[in-house]
Amino acid sequence: MSLQYRQVTLFAPTNAAFQRYNEAMDDSLVLYHISNLATTLTNLDYSISSELEGNPPLWVTRRRDPNHDDIYVNNAKVDVSRSYQATNRNGKRQVLHVIDQVLQPLLPHSPSSVYNPNAFQFLENSEDFSIGQHRLRSFRQKLKQLQKKDVFNADGRHTFFIPVDEGFKPTTRSDLIDGKVVDGHVIPQHVLFTHATPDNKEFESMAFSDNVKVIISFTTAMNGQEEITYVKSNTVAGDTKHSRGVVMADIVRANIPVKNGVVHLIQRPLMVVDTTVVDFLKEKEDGPLCKFYEVIMDLGPNNQFLNELNLAKDITLFAPSNEAWNEHSVQNILGNHQKLREILSLHLVRERLPMDVIIHNNMNQIYQAPTALPRKYLYFNVLTYKDNQTLTVEGGGVNATVTQTNIAATNGFVHIIDRVLGVPYTTVFEKLKTDPMLNITYNLGKRQMFNHQLKDIEHRYTYFVPRDHAWQKFQIRHPSAYNALFKEDFGYYTKQILERHVIRAGRAYTVSDLKLLANETHPFVLPTARDPLRLRVKESDKNYYVEWNGHWIHLFRPDVECTNGIIHVIDEPFVLESDIRVTGSAQPSVSNINHFIVLTISYVFVRILEF
Repeated sequence: MSLQYRQVTLFAPTNAAFQRYNEAMDDSLVLYHISNLATTLTNLDYSISSELEGNPPLWVTRRRDPNHDDIYVNNAKVDVSRSYQATNRNGKRQVLHVIDQVLQPLLPHSPSSVYNPNAFQFLENSEDFSIGQHRLRSFRQKLKQLQKKDVFNADGRHTFFIPVDEGFKPTTRSDLIDGKVVDGHVIPQHVLFTHATPDNKEFESMAFSDNVKVIISFTTAMNGQEEITYVKSNTVAGDTKHSRGVVMADIVRANIPVKNGVVHLIQRPLMVVDTTVVDFLKEKEDGPLCKFYEVIMDLGPNNQFLNELNLAKDITLFAPSNEAWNEHSVQNILGNHQKLREILSLHLVRERLPMDVIIHNNMNQIYQAPTALPRKYLYFNVLTYKDNQTLTVEGGGVNATVTQTNIAATNGFVHIIDRVLGVPYTTVFEKLKTDPMLNITYNLGKRQMFNHQLKDIEHRYTYFVPRDHAWQKFQIRHPSAYNALFKEDFGYYTKQILERHVIRAGRAYTVSDLKLLANETHPFVLPTARDPLRLRVKESDKNYYVEWNGHWIHLFRPDVECTNGIIHVIDEPFVLESDIRVTGSAQPSVSNINHFIVLTISYVFVRILEF
């Protein structure tokens, strides 16, 4: 009848959308997809009334991405290419929009219940609605006790998060919920459905004031083939009652439309920090770090690593995501318990390191933090793009991105990373190419295809790689010599210099190997393609140094493991004065000879001045 006689907008789910829809279907479902006003995509406002009893709104989101704009109705994406306008035989204009999900209305069980409830009316009468086995009594009781029902009663368009009763265990958790925490469960002036909201986009909660500042965002993660959506509260400024840091909660039932916005049921309250690091790891069987916890428990319930997590008061855990454990190279070491213990210890720092502390410590130098694995450090890098900052961490030759930061626990912080540290997955070449600290050496190695050999997996390489800072110091001391390294006609000599830094053999040498072979009194000669590399090694104040050509050089990052060798990052290049002079069979032109003679004289003169 509507199609024959009335003006309508019809939101039509595709056949595939109905195949995925598991809820009951009746006439009310059709009415929820119809509006009595013909509205094109251009004229869609932030909401449009449906024909369902009580005229509940359909919420419209315009998601603007760099390359295109998407339109959502509730949680369904509109196929903008298939929208269609027509006029029926009675001259009424009609509009069809094709959507990729069935719109699910909030319907009461009985006719006497509330139709088109707001968030508080839904909470007050939650037993009358189809929300599965979830119960909301604890949060409802707390809302009334704190006289905060007006927050959920407010007109307008908002996003509400309601923790289910299971999230109030232990029972003492309820005591930590005050009025400010309730405010932290509401995002005002935004109706946020999960698919329509970008991951990690931050929104201010109602708990955003001078003293306490809480922001909220969504994030998704894969658990096998299943996509799980979480909500995060990040208390960026706290007080004595509200700890800084992130609290993550699984959304157990998402996208419940109400008169004043949308409700998401969550597994536990936001903002409340009352669990240890281990409690967070094991909180849910399918949680974001459930596989990491399984790996820990495979070592036995009383293993040393688990005991330290349980007993330590100030720790930071860099925890690999569930997906990270699926890597083939990682699967191969799970049966090696000795190696696994070392790898787990590499992920633990015995102090509290929230992201802002890491960024502050990284401002003037590469920040390195000692791990629970003796003499092993984590190295941090902060990448800034526009207003976004991404934190990367390197340990044991593996560079990982921190995907979730600052998850707060009573005894420290958890950062979720996208790789397992200490299990190399790149060749020496790939590590050199991707490590932000080694750009200059990599670019020098492009000359005469020097880097090409480092892809070879049949040999093992030990490469002493000067970090960018080492070359920058060299440039300050010897600017002309440094500039010459990058000249086209100096490529032969650049290659010779780099050859001195590489040992190609049937094995790679860790710093422990070198220390055994070459102590402070007995040097050891390593064969390179250029000339024998005579080294001595010493350890001082938990740092390693190598002596080359009578000069002790700091090993900034020893034992960066790769699939075909080891990189030792050093603080000075192995460069001699004679490397700058023209020798050998390169046969440079007369003009080049004169150029290099001038360079040599300048270089020697600088050295004399230094002495």
